[in-house]
Amino acid sequence: MPSLAGFLRVRAASVWSGGAMPGKGKAAAKGPAESGAAAGPVAAAGGGSVRVAVRAKPGARCSAVTDVTAEAVGVAIAAPPSEGEANAELCRYLAKVLEVKKSDVVLEKGGKSRDKVLKISVSATPDEILEKLKKEASS
Repeated sequence: MPSLAGFLRVRAASVWSGGAMPGKGKAAAKGPAESGAAAGPVAAAGGGSVRVAVRAKPGARCSAVTDVTAEAVGVAIAAPPSEGEANAELCRYLAKVLEVKKSDVVLEKGGKSRDKVLKISVSATPDEILEKLKKEASS
């Protein structure tokens, strides 16, 4: 019994003191997020496509780009957030704003979240896409 108690004391001390436990630490979690945030809401995705981070606001009177921040592009969507209606309207609206085919705009992440990532398969630079979104937000 004494050996088991000693083992438990040593084990508890290493856990509570932040001892060498493998896994993700705060530094590992910050690395990719900081590099993505520095690039802004629009980034190259490889293969001639561009990724756009979107903060969706469903249930609006009309679809519009509301703001462009360092984290995401705010888009008000004129569709209810049920049965994928808002997602379809978001893809349709951004295809119109960016002057691309509807089939070129695909929801990559965030089907049931307000924070979404859209992949746009078009031969345009992220800067060109960002300029179009900013122009739409200011009008």
